[in-house]
Amino acid sequence: MPHVSFTPNLHRHLDTPSLEVGGDTVAAVFEQVFRARPELRGYLLDDQGRLRRHVAVFVDGRRARDTRTLGDPVAADSEVCVVQALSGG
Repeated sequence: MPHVSFTPNLHRHLDTPSLEVGGDTVAAVFEQVFRARPELRGYLLDDQGRLRRHVAVFVDGRRARDTRTLGDPVAADSEVCVVQALSGG
């Protein structure tokens, strides 16, 4: 099963333990994450179900490109990392 982890800066805002969940796309993985931690949905996705601008997802070290439908593929042994995107100078 894919392993989903959250960076420490997200831990300051929400309880975000690492999880092992099923799913073959980022969307499917997120649905399993939201079943375990429903409070994450509003923090990670906007009201259209798209990834929020301040959130980035990496699958096996590569940034997920599909922020609208979250259709990037996830393998059974993938590492999915959710980070808070930072901006500024």
